[in-house]
Formats: sequence, C-alpha cells, structure tokens
Amino acid sequence: MRSLKTPLALAAASVLLGFAGSASAQITLTLSSWVPPAHLLTRAQSDWCGEVSKATSGRIQCNLLPKPVAPAPATFDAVRDGLVDLSFSVHGYTPGRFTMGKVAEMPFLGDSAVATSVAYQRIYEKHLAKLDEHKGMHVITVFTHGPGVIFNNKKAIATLADMDGIKFRVGGGVVNDVGKAIGANMTLKPAPQSYELMSSGVVDGVWFPDESIVSFKLDKLVKYRTAVPGGLYNTSFALVMNEATWKKIPKADQDIINKMSGEWAARFIGKYWDETDEKSRQVQKEAGVQSITADAKFVADFKAKTAGIEDAWVKEAEGKGLANAAAVLQELRAEIAKVK
Repeated sequence: MRSLKTPLALAAASVLLGFAGSASAQITLTLSSWVPPAHLLTRAQSDWCGEVSKATSGRIQCNLLPKPVAPAPATFDAVRDGLVDLSFSVHGYTPGRFTMGKVAEMPFLGDSAVATSVAYQRIYEKHLAKLDEHKGMHVITVFTHGPGVIFNNKKAIATLADMDGIKFRVGGGVVNDVGKAIGANMTLKPAPQSYELMSSGVVDGVWFPDESIVSFKLDKLVKYRTAVPGGLYNTSFALVMNEATWKKIPKADQDIINKMSGEWAARFIGKYWDETDEKSRQVQKEAGVQSITADAKFVADFKAKTAGIEDAWVKEAEGKGLANAAAVLQELRAEIAKVK
C-alpha cells in the first residue's frame, strides 16, 4: 500500500531538514594564543572572531583553546599544518623567513598602532601579498604594535652611550638589526619570556611598546623609560587562518569575513593596542617609572647609526621579488600620515 504524505508531514520533514542543514553549516574555529588570556592580542583575536560570529548569525563559532598549541615562533607553522584554525604571530620570531614584513618595523614610523597597522595592511594588499610568504595560510590581516620604547632598571637613557653595559631583550626582526647597528647588548627572545629574563637578571631591560610593561607584569621591574618620537622600532604581525579551514567556509560567509578582514581588522586590533598603551603609561607613572623623551641629538645620532638598515632591507626585498622596495617604504610612511 502506498503511504500518503500529508501537508503536515511534509512540513515537519522540511523543518527537520532545515535544522539538519543549519547544523551542518555551522563551523567552529579553534583559536590559539601564546600570550596571557588578559593580553590585548588574546582579547582582540577572540573579539574579532566574536564579531564574525555575530555577522554570520552564528554560523561561524569560535573556541579559544585553554593552552597555546605551539610557542610563538612555531605558531605560523601550527596554523599552516592544521593544529589550530586561527592564530597570530610575529614575523621576526623566525629570522630569514618573512622579509616583506620588515617594511613595517623600521624606526620612526609613527606613534599610533592604528595608523601604522592600517597603512601596513594597505601596503600589504597592494604590494606584498602577491609574494606569498604565508603559504598554506589565509591572511586575515597584518598589523603592528605601538611605537617601540626603551625600558631598563639600571639608569635613565638620554644618549646612545647611556646604553653601554645594559643587556636588553628584543623580539627579532628589524629591532635586532637596530640593536646591532647602535652596538647594544641584545638577547633575542619571545615576549612571554621577558618577566623571567628581567627578574632573574639575565637582562636589565627590554625594548617594548608601552602595553607590554603591564601585559607581562614588568611595571615593578623597570625603573626608567625613554620614548623615541615615532618609535625606536615596530613589530610586524599577521592574523592567519589555516587555508583548508578557509576553503571549507561557504562562499557567503567568506564574503562576510572578507569585509571584516584586511583594513577593518587592522584598525580593530590597532585600537586595542593604542588604548592599552595609554593605560600602561598611567600604570607606569603610578609605579614611579621615570620617563623621558629622546631629544633631537639622541634622534640624530640614532638615525646616523641605523641609516643602513633601510637600504639593506631594500636590497633584500628586491632580491626576493619586490619591485621598487624603496618606493614601497616611502609609500608606507605616506599612508601612515593619512590614517585618521
């Protein structure tokens, strides 16, 4: 006997199929962070993914893992290899691998993470992305931190000579080249190791954005701060997604994510950094950290010592396929000046 399908039964079946289709369309992204849970990067990454979840009506969900899947220098590979869907890292933590990001690490680029991040992302899209240094990864955005500052627990630094005898922790990339150029005693280590390095006396100071003094609990360890107009250096980051994960996301949701990537995401993260820099400066003041701003002679001496760094990058970048690298750097500086 042939079964009869009533309109009510058909409707019920349609609803069930609808639920099944909705469930199958939901994708949960795993997130990893190698900085503490309260660090602005952990929060910004999670909040960015939360904004994506809202914009996709919950079809994209986010799961921040309780522990990092890899240390900072191995994070890009962890994303590429599918150990996690989404994370960020510092290009300079793997020397020799990412040449193009150094353009955003030069001294004196600017005093705002929003401005340098947005401008960097514009340059990345226009000139750098096609060189494909992030193979196996889908780049959500590139960005920078705030201007690099000199911190130490030995003495006020008003001249380059004042750095003699002081051991500094730095994070790699152009900042390492800067240290070598001025003859500073540098130790190359990831940021999360800074507290142990300073508290144990392995180093006497750090070159960091203001934010990091609070984020890594250094406010009780540093005594002196020297700010350099435009920043002593900067650091290039990327927020990346596993390429296979990206390809599994439906086109409609990819389009939504793309609208919240690039410059949108660079500005989103940059705001977190500028706000945290400002909060940290207040904490430093309350902790009694003595702060000075580098004078014109310090800046002139510093520029004279580091003049060759830009030329060296231009040669390296052009050797890896970037045409007119010097013009690209100048374009970056011009874009930074435009960003509001």
